Amino acid sequence: MARIAGVNIPTNKRLDIALTYIHGIGRVKAMEICAKTGIDPATRVNKLTEGEVIKIRETIDRDYLVEGELRREVAMNIKRLVDLGCYRGLRHRKRLPVRGQRTHTNARTRKGKAKPIAGKKMVTK
Repeated sequence: MARIAGVNIPTNKRLDIALTYIHGIGRVKAMEICAKTGIDPATRVNKLTEGEVIKIRETIDRDYLVEGELRREVAMNIKRLVDLGCYRGLRHRKRLPVRGQRTHTNARTRKGKAKPIAGKKMVTK
């Protein structure tokens, strides 16, 4: 099992798919990494040599923001918005959708389970 950026990469998967297990690397970035290192994306992870794994690891460390660093940067960006008190920061603080989605009927994932309101009846037609 190869370990890249602190993540155990699955051994029996193709390299371009296996790299997506790292937070911050999707299919497009995985293909870019394969192109930069000169490794065929269809290669299975268990067939990689130690030198190829090192080459992939160095490329990711040098060119991409992944795992803990990426999570930290995203958290700091959200904290900055909340501290500023801008509209997006207030939405983050209230745990409501930030990007303009409607909340009257939807947004259950963000708002949580529906809470019944005393004295309000459901209207049925």
